[in-house]
Amino acid sequence: MTSSPVDTVASTLSPIGISRPGAEWWRTAVIYQIYPRSFADASGDGIGDLAGITSRLSALATLGVDAVWLSPFFRSPQKDAGYDVADYCDVDPLFGTLADFDTMLTEAHDRGIRVIVDLVPNHSSDQHVWFQQALAAEPGSPERARYIFREGRGENGDEAPNNWESVFGGPAWTRTTNPDGTPGQWYLHLFDSTQPDFDWSNPEVGDEFERILRFWLDRGVDGFRVDVAHGLVKSDGLPDFIPAEDAGSMGGDSDDVPYWGQEGVHDIYRRWNRILAEYEGDRALCAEAWLPTVDETALWVRQDEMHQAFNFPYLQTEWDADHLTEVISESLRAFPAVGAPATWVLSNHDVVRHASRLALTAENPQGHGLGPNSPGQPDAVVGLARARAATTLMLALPGSAYVYQGEELGLPEVVHLPDAARQDPTWFRTEGERYGRDGCRVPIPWESGAPAYGFSTTGASWLPQPEEWADLARSAQIDDPSSTLSLYRELLAARRRHDLGAGSLTWVDLQLGDDVVAFRNGGVLVVANTGSDAVALPEGEILISSGPLDGAELPIDTAVWILAD
Repeated sequence: MTSSPVDTVASTLSPIGISRPGAEWWRTAVIYQIYPRSFADASGDGIGDLAGITSRLSALATLGVDAVWLSPFFRSPQKDAGYDVADYCDVDPLFGTLADFDTMLTEAHDRGIRVIVDLVPNHSSDQHVWFQQALAAEPGSPERARYIFREGRGENGDEAPNNWESVFGGPAWTRTTNPDGTPGQWYLHLFDSTQPDFDWSNPEVGDEFERILRFWLDRGVDGFRVDVAHGLVKSDGLPDFIPAEDAGSMGGDSDDVPYWGQEGVHDIYRRWNRILAEYEGDRALCAEAWLPTVDETALWVRQDEMHQAFNFPYLQTEWDADHLTEVISESLRAFPAVGAPATWVLSNHDVVRHASRLALTAENPQGHGLGPNSPGQPDAVVGLARARAATTLMLALPGSAYVYQGEELGLPEVVHLPDAARQDPTWFRTEGERYGRDGCRVPIPWESGAPAYGFSTTGASWLPQPEEWADLARSAQIDDPSSTLSLYRELLAARRRHDLGAGSLTWVDLQLGDDVVAFRNGGVLVVANTGSDAVALPEGEILISSGPLDGAELPIDTAVWILAD
């Protein structure tokens, strides 16, 4: 590696605060993802809720995050854990009430924590009033025009309109039944059959989502994470498409997919950008857009579109110095080139937790739903060491970072869930061939000796928690200076103290070999050893280390922050 500056957007932002409406806080924020059903349960039914979130906000303030992003809590039959929305402007009783949401929002703001809600515009629940009206209406009616209904192929229309496959497995089309019992039209669902896709070529759909945006903005939310943001618009004619055998289901490694990344989607987000700009407080949009390259992802965050987009190429990068250097360099070139911050993320509710994923073998490099019979099982010790080092590296990067609930405790993927306990639709639609995402969604532990480890006072838990989580509970880590929780708190405090989110990055060649990542951000030198041998530890005052240091050497799977001269 050679010393070279990486272009970044210079910033002189002062520390983030709710009272500063024009601060563009999202450029440097650390945003904590809450998966509501697995965060904290105040009602005792074994499913997390809004009151539970409110009860734990002080812990997040102590951790040092700037904002929280809540996965869906809207009214829903919960066929896909809330990503099947029946009413976008109400809270599902499972999670509480609108009053509970308002209380949570106020309490978060009082602690200086912003709140981002998850919006699902690609599809609704089949129980949404619009879809029920569509099923009751005739083909060609205005009610059906809100969704994607088509006649079938073949002599009697018995074949699906095209060959598209669902992200969750199986066909992406389901046939309806007419009132007289005869087979009817087919409707498109890129996900589960209970999640019909909207037809965004219909202006009525866009108008409805403007109403939904304004409903939550008027309540005071600080922004939206947009689910399947690269979907919504489908290619004209809905042509057949056969993805490569090794292609990712969300399209992150494929070009020219007729249902991902279509040009027309950008007009939708330009309209949303204008809506948010009408409101005080610098509201933000973040795209979940699985695209093949950083450059393509950057198109979602041009000045008049989204404010952020998840950096999935970074998330998918293995623990390898060359690959990390490449994706960081590309990110810090592509995103600032369109006036946006780079974002960094290692885990979320859809992927194998990075405390396990980073220790997977070449047989199963990303996990893709890890279960007991999956190839290449992770080594827990190696996984945790790499996860701590990867986070230490990530939180030193300029831009905005995302943290998924429980990663600050070093939680691994729960691999050995009983088959009978699994709830992800992927598991059912593939008849158990793909394990799905339940392993990263298990309710998190708060107190070692409490029922359900403090997640629920009754001991109920919608997914079973493993016994070893007693040692990973927050109460077991809070006073241990060597714990993963203490590491995260230290990293977040130092990140803000040294203003690293608003900094700039310069690669540094320390002559330590090809397995070392080294850069400077302001006054901090960051060094990570991804190789199989220890290397010489650079001189200087150690600010933070992801793991124990061995004298004058930097051990494998370890990263450090050093006060630079």
